[in-house]
Amino acid sequence: MVTRSIFLILTLLLTLSAQASPDIEYWKTSSGARVYYVSAPELAMVDITVVFDAGAARDSELSGTALLTNAMLNEGAGGLSADQLAVAFDDVGAQFSTSSVRDMAQLSMRSLTDETILESTLQTFGKILTAPDFPQAGFDRLKKQMLIGLQAEKQSPSAIASRAFYKYLFQDHPYANMPAGDEHGVEQLTIESLKTFYQQYYVAANAVIVLVGDIDQSQAKAIAEQLVSPLAVGNKAENLPAVKSLTKAKVDLIDYPSSQTHIAMGQPGINRGDADYFALYVGNHILGGSGLVSQLSNEVREKRGLSYSVYSYFRPMRELGPYQFGLQTRNDQAKQALDVMQQTLTNFIKNGPTEAELLAAKQNITGGFALRVDSNSKIAGYLTMIGFYGLPVDYLDSFKDKVNAITIEQIKDAFSRRVNPEKMVTVLVGGKAE
Repeated sequence: MVTRSIFLILTLLLTLSAQASPDIEYWKTSSGARVYYVSAPELAMVDITVVFDAGAARDSELSGTALLTNAMLNEGAGGLSADQLAVAFDDVGAQFSTSSVRDMAQLSMRSLTDETILESTLQTFGKILTAPDFPQAGFDRLKKQMLIGLQAEKQSPSAIASRAFYKYLFQDHPYANMPAGDEHGVEQLTIESLKTFYQQYYVAANAVIVLVGDIDQSQAKAIAEQLVSPLAVGNKAENLPAVKSLTKAKVDLIDYPSSQTHIAMGQPGINRGDADYFALYVGNHILGGSGLVSQLSNEVREKRGLSYSVYSYFRPMRELGPYQFGLQTRNDQAKQALDVMQQTLTNFIKNGPTEAELLAAKQNITGGFALRVDSNSKIAGYLTMIGFYGLPVDYLDSFKDKVNAITIEQIKDAFSRRVNPEKMVTVLVGGKAE
């Protein structure tokens, strides 16, 4: 029994070690779709994601177009209703999902790799991907749900703060669009506008395919061709405009009948593949990204009890995504909490972290890295990011080394050049916010 337990533990450790640095293979399909593949034969399953540069940044005049188009794909496809599509997946124990954010829209499936089951799943998945029907009933229902959701946002201080924050942060840039859209844009959406969006952006040249699981390379190549060959070749989406730096501070106080004030503060941060990514990432982990042990948490929560939670994070995107700070506090403490948050940032830019803080951050980040790639779905998530943003295929292999190489001076240098406390967007939503 002891021998068997030791064997199982060693097997698990070997599996985690292998997953920590998956061997990524890359190629293009005959129609130009980019493919990223990792063999993971430990379980007889496969995770497949097809991602398009078709997020809310492509909405143009009608906000909400990307989200509703993506949500409509499994409302009916290839002559099958939404219920029939769901039954087709359920009958073989497969899973399916869609999602749409600012940069990207994606479709994902998970299936056993038994030949009959996998082929059935791929047939259903392929219908949704390449032959959506855009039925009127599904359109009417989802559009109504979006409008109800937009009404519900008006009762949420955090949603109000987020919408105002993105509006002021990105101004006339496409990133100012909320993926959920706004009432004016959603009201004007039609089935024809969704079909036009689908035909422009859901094309092979604009696609990245990710496959992780118990299939060999020849199977992966065949599946990739099978999935995208019915799509129009089309063109890759045009480059987004650069995000403009803020020229001055902006503060917006929004009255809301609540006992708590929600605060969102920030400025444009970094993009994927940014040269300063690791210095800023490790630095922010110490400043506000590591939960209760961060400097912000120590100053705001532990020393002064101003908020239960305070955070900061970079959200890198294709262009500069937000560097955002946030907390929630009593209305009468809002000014003090904001002052402490701002002063903590200023002090960090000037002084940087201590050696002990840097060492702890590196250990925390690298020590938990294996858990970030301990399943096929997590590996698929990383491959989606690597493929969509064109990161090097050795990104996961080199991640820990790059984190460990960061110095205090690199953090101070990056923060001093990239973060300006005097030019922040700050939104406060609460009862008589001061």
